[in-house]
Amino acid sequence: MGIKILQTRDSLSVAMIRLLVGVVFLSEGIQKFIYPELRGAGRFESIGFEEPELLGLFVGSLEVSSALLLLFGLYSRLAAIATLLIMVMAIATTKFPIWAHEGFWEMMHASRTDLAMLVCSIYLIRNGSGKWSIDRLLLRQ
Repeated sequence: MGIKILQTRDSLSVAMIRLLVGVVFLSEGIQKFIYPELRGAGRFESIGFEEPELLGLFVGSLEVSSALLLLFGLYSRLAAIATLLIMVMAIATTKFPIWAHEGFWEMMHASRTDLAMLVCSIYLIRNGSGKWSIDRLLLRQ
């Protein structure tokens, strides 16, 4: 099982998508700590979640740790599962309500980054880390 998680296509395009997802999630995770009232606990409180402070810390930590794993290409498939789950929850809790109140096209506009990260996460789960990854180095040994 451990070997399967590390397997990857030796592809520059996979590595580029991995780096893109890593940079986006690193930025978003850090912002949950820098701007908790806008991106962290305050955001979760405005959505109606219980324990928004705890949730802000948890999601921010998960985003940063997943992003770092992706940027280094270490256990990228597992990190991409975490980013996929984050995006599913973000779409369900923040984008579907837009559809209900403002319509489909407004929801599509608001969710463009979320949908891109969702699809890229699925791509990484399927393809692994790509070139220049620790996964690839570990697999060679």
